[in-house]
Amino acid sequence: MSIQSLTDFSAAEPPAELSPPEQALWWLKKGGLKLGPEWETAHEICQSREGDMAHDWIHALCHLIENDPGNAAYWFRRAGKPAGARDAETLWQDIAASI
Repeated sequence: MSIQSLTDFSAAEPPAELSPPEQALWWLKKGGLKLGPEWETAHEICQSREGDMAHDWIHALCHLIENDPGNAAYWFRRAGKPAGARDAETLWQDIAASI
């Protein structure tokens, strides 16, 4: 996986070679890291795989974007990651580089 694959929005769907967590990241980035239908799709991907660290970490990002810090903190704890005061773009980059 490359960051380029995660930021290529020339197609309506994420590239087939992306894993489910990468697909969730793709949808969030495609949606401009804002609430909307792409956020909903990413959130559904994360909810369907609760308990997996990567999905839980991205789930935290979803709730950070939603401006729900309490819920985001819960998912950061589930993922074993520090909540920290981060902006969505920086966190997206961190997750993309790690998975």
